[in-house]
Amino acid sequence: MNEQFEQFAPILQKLKIEALNEMQLATIDASQEGGDIVLLSPTGTGKTLAFLLPLLTGLKADSKQVQAVVLSPTRELALQIESVFKDMKTPHKITCCYGGHPMRVEKKNLIEPPAVLIATPGRLADHMKRENIDVSKARLLVLDEFDKSLEFGFQEDMSYIIKRLQGLEQRILTSATESIKIPNFVEVQKPVRLHFIPKKSELKKLEVKLVRSPEKDKLPTLGQLICNLEPAAMIVFCNHRDAVERVSDYLFDKNIVHDYFHGGLEQKEREKTLVKFRNGTFQILISTDLAARGLDIPDIKYIVHYHLPSKADAYTHRNGRTARMHAKGSAFLILQEEEYLPEYIKGDPRAFYLKDMPPPTSPEWDTLFVGKGKKDKINKVDIVGFLTNKGKLKKEEIGLIEVKDFFVYVAIKRSKIKDVLNKIRHEKIKGKKVKMEIAK
Repeated sequence: MNEQFEQFAPILQKLKIEALNEMQLATIDASQEGGDIVLLSPTGTGKTLAFLLPLLTGLKADSKQVQAVVLSPTRELALQIESVFKDMKTPHKITCCYGGHPMRVEKKNLIEPPAVLIATPGRLADHMKRENIDVSKARLLVLDEFDKSLEFGFQEDMSYIIKRLQGLEQRILTSATESIKIPNFVEVQKPVRLHFIPKKSELKKLEVKLVRSPEKDKLPTLGQLICNLEPAAMIVFCNHRDAVERVSDYLFDKNIVHDYFHGGLEQKEREKTLVKFRNGTFQILISTDLAARGLDIPDIKYIVHYHLPSKADAYTHRNGRTARMHAKGSAFLILQEEEYLPEYIKGDPRAFYLKDMPPPTSPEWDTLFVGKGKKDKINKVDIVGFLTNKGKLKKEEIGLIEVKDFFVYVAIKRSKIKDVLNKIRHEKIKGKKVKMEIAK
């Protein structure tokens, strides 16, 4: 690591990161000049860390004001940013505000202003109008995935917030799209543009394949396609929420393990779904474009376009979920016989022919819910010790553990989870009686 970035070594060690990538180093370097920055880089390349590290260097321990504001287009992305910051284990307070849960909880958290405030634009504007928080002294503003915030219609809320940030010294805007115009209300001044979006010639690791559905209803073709692919992480994209649920109902009837994700679900359900996808409880996620960007989900092997989006950008972002870094991936386009490829898809995707194959077997992992978390002084070491001691599990039978504020999700081998639950159901963790069940 370059010597000028050695100050971040303890944080990287906590995050279990050996070194910063080129994009992160360039962002930190540019931030030291103090000017505005526009960072263009694909989803999943580490933009969160790229702006959190320079943000951290500007925080003053003795300040009682909000010093940095981070605006995110979605709840999931806001929570992801908060999670990364908390994992840095700094002495600075951070608060995350978003819709979908009671405002009174956030209002209480804002009584003592955090050093870093992460929020969705609508929620923060609401707090400001109610005078629950004063952000006028904030020196740094981050607009993460700012083009998505514009697409979601947050212009008015963002403009309201930015006009009241009287002490701004620097703005960092991030995006996975390069062809977006920055609105005047952002007041960006001669920004340094950091361009890390790969050229089309560098995207050859993605194979695009065409699957023709002989019927107008494409559900049987989707089911057959899933049976034809080796089990691996897959996202099936639909254009609308009702289509997502219709596809899910069909796969449920076919006993194909999966889950679905869209903006109409409650926040707890959305968070639980992503946890179970990450830990391998299911490998197939049916989703709207909400899962195309800004979410902390693993590298995906297969992208399936059950519906093709109307815009090229959405198609690109969906496909960007796979074939990252050195990995290869495949995108499948399911079209009815009379459907044509949109103009934004260049070239001729290779035809993929389906055979009669048995449905995939159930994934090897399932998820255990433990009803205590960080606020109860429970950590990963406690969970592993408890499950190996009381549950008689071997360490290799325990998978990904995610510790939240008030609960924990633990991946356990599917073949073992019911037996383990019977053994631990009435046991205590750190002397406390805890609710434990298979996460549904």
